[in-house]
Amino acid sequence: MTAHNEPTYETDTTPVEPPTPAPLLEQDPETHDGEQFDLADRNSLRRVAGLSTELEDISEVEYRQLRLERVVLVGVWTEGSATDAENSLAELKALAETAGSEVLDGLIQRRQRPDPATYIGRGKVEELTEIVLATGADTVVCDGELAPSQLRNLEDRTKVKVVDRTALILDIFAQHAKSREGRAQVELAQLQYMKQRLRGWGGNLSRQAGGRVGGDGGGIGSRGPGETKIETDRRRINDRIAKLRRELKDMRRTRDTKRANRQRNRVPAVVIAGYTNAGKSSLLNRLTHAGVLVEDALFATLDPTTRRTETSDGREYTLSDTVGFVRHLPHQLIEAFRSTLEEVADADLVLHVVDGSHPDPEGQINAVREVFADIDALGVPEIIVVNKADAADPLVLSRLLAREPHAVVVSARTGEGIEELLGAVEADLPLPAVKIDVVLPYSRGDLLNQIHLHGEIDTIEHTPDGTHVIARVHDGLAGAVAEYA
Repeated sequence: MTAHNEPTYETDTTPVEPPTPAPLLEQDPETHDGEQFDLADRNSLRRVAGLSTELEDISEVEYRQLRLERVVLVGVWTEGSATDAENSLAELKALAETAGSEVLDGLIQRRQRPDPATYIGRGKVEELTEIVLATGADTVVCDGELAPSQLRNLEDRTKVKVVDRTALILDIFAQHAKSREGRAQVELAQLQYMKQRLRGWGGNLSRQAGGRVGGDGGGIGSRGPGETKIETDRRRINDRIAKLRRELKDMRRTRDTKRANRQRNRVPAVVIAGYTNAGKSSLLNRLTHAGVLVEDALFATLDPTTRRTETSDGREYTLSDTVGFVRHLPHQLIEAFRSTLEEVADADLVLHVVDGSHPDPEGQINAVREVFADIDALGVPEIIVVNKADAADPLVLSRLLAREPHAVVVSARTGEGIEELLGAVEADLPLPAVKIDVVLPYSRGDLLNQIHLHGEIDTIEHTPDGTHVIARVHDGLAGAVAEYA
């Protein structure tokens, strides 16, 4: 075998050529057998053919599949039925797959309350460790928010990464946030979550005094600055949180200005809210042709979209999409997205979208209304929109209609029920408060146009003196046409 040529190094005396390193290449079986290697060749590292998993001409999709995390799901069933516990774990599976992982197994334990030390108890941790070893998993995902001590104990005993439901949802939000405001909101939520879960070097750097003062393990050689790394990290996180709050405050001011403009012009606001992957973006596209991303995935769209549309009689209103909700939505996200969620509280009407094909649509309704309660939006008029009628069980649809009297069944994919929904929206939009009876000169077509856009016209008649209009309008427009009464 030909050796690699190495450069010659010059010194102050005579040139010295260093020894040639042994090559890290496969040995040719035709020129060497096992007994004829040189000493350097026998002691060198040799690659064994056929063990590499690297592929040639690999596509991006195949490459992503090779890098998927292999996870085991763990849930604690404390209340409700077994079906509720299984539905919750099935939702956790969908969240894990959305985050980019391969689910290998799912486990549920019946307990009155989670174990304060390990979430599932010491004996179950040993069983979980055996399952992790048997399946080759590299991550455990728990269906709940774990305390820092629970995370640490589970990782120490299973020897793999442990992630709770909150961290999983935050990771999905971080992947899907596109706008500047959305990324800032997600980063703020992640930092708030991370700040309580910083891990240091344990007792190795915790001794800050020596001699008799040091107590257990103290003495000469143990004096030092203590564990300051955690405090440094925590201070940096607090500084970043403060900066993000200032940035979001400025962005909120912009959002409030846009909202104030709509309110000043008396443009009614309709908000589409509901469970994640219930079809909110599809419904917005169907109603307004907004062109919003539609994907069969949890939290596919996070950035709210607002479009103007009008009723059949010409009244303008805005239709806005919002971030999707989920069971046990992390409170960090509710706090970070509060300015976005306040669009629901300030709306004139909420279209509460429910997935009619979901195994537990009633649970989705209850979870969304819990978030409504957190943002003081329970008093906003609401229309339940049962979506995906083309894939839903007719018995489930009948049950939902009996449970929610003010509900409409639609299919955003096929267009079924859309006209009925538009009629319900038109009927529930707030009507202007002031009744006017005016004759507008033909030169004031601008006022007539404002009445068409923002008022409710009862009768209109063209006379020699002008246009005779009887309508209901808001206070500002009533003042503008008062001289023609």
